[in-house]
Amino acid sequence: MKPSLLHRSSHTALGASLRASLAALLGGLVITLVLLMGYVSGALAAVPLEPDTSQQQTLPEPQQLAPVQSAVDQYLASIPADFYTLKTVAALKSALASGRTVLIDVRQPSEYRTGHIPGAINIPLRELDRHLGEIPADQDVVLYCSTGYRSAMGVMALQLQGFNRVRGFPPSLAGWQAAGEA
Repeated sequence: MKPSLLHRSSHTALGASLRASLAALLGGLVITLVLLMGYVSGALAAVPLEPDTSQQQTLPEPQQLAPVQSAVDQYLASIPADFYTLKTVAALKSALASGRTVLIDVRQPSEYRTGHIPGAINIPLRELDRHLGEIPADQDVVLYCSTGYRSAMGVMALQLQGFNRVRGFPPSLAGWQAAGEA
């Protein structure tokens, strides 16, 4: 499906929005890492740009981090195991057999040409923001790559753009091939 010029201008805006969303996500990850690394004492302590040589800084004791770690663990445990992923080849085959799932290979075109899961369309991760109009919001969408890293990034990016029916296939092409499907 070819987007019109009108759609292209809206995709450019969506691309900028996607980049902004990813920047916000990365900012949140940095804050989480800072919290988990120990810069917590009831509230987030200011991290100086230059080292303070007047006082020696120490990391908090592990027991001080326990509430943060517990909260993160509880949140992660509350997410259903298959919320963002199809974890097996059988699960992917079942989704594809339904006829209501779009399979997207987010690898580069040269990788796609060397082999891909049958029925997959190729939209490289770097170009995802320019092809949002080609991704149906009203159907299940599954992303895969060669190892799972790029598909996980693509799932997060599309989720931030409001695609709530998108999941990754972490076994990726390697898992598909290892199962004898290639």
